[in-house]
Amino acid sequence: MQIQDAATTLRVSPRTLRHYEAVGLLSPNRDGNGYRVYAPADLRRAERIRDMIATGYSTREILAIAPCLDDANAGPCHGAVSGLKHKLEQIDRLIGDLAQKREAVVERLASLEASLADESQASDLHEDHPTAVSVSHRLPGGRRRVPARADPDAHR
Repeated sequence: MQIQDAATTLRVSPRTLRHYEAVGLLSPNRDGNGYRVYAPADLRRAERIRDMIATGYSTREILAIAPCLDDANAGPCHGAVSGLKHKLEQIDRLIGDLAQKREAVVERLASLEASLADESQASDLHEDHPTAVSVSHRLPGGRRRVPARADPDAHR
């Protein structure tokens, strides 16, 4: 099977298969014209590589456990087990980092929504009391100063 058919079968691009070959993960045979010829074992290996990349492995990480990608070693493989454990640790760290970032976004969102609610209440106060001062000021710490009402008798 030539590269285009192999790529279609694997649902990857021919460029992806060439990349796997360039980094040393795949080495299909060549025919008399120099075209790559993918044997069924090459397709299975490329499928394993594709699936590992989809789960977050880099080609460098896959290269470290390359012997585990062959049909003969595709089952239980010590390199694959330690590699998967390491990948799982990385994913857990990323989940922790993302959880912290999510919490920071949630807190910031709550703060912004509270500020908008304060502005809305101040606007409602101004509409209910036309003599209210329309300028609002922020106090240290981000608290809002409640607008004072103008004394209608003060200007007489």
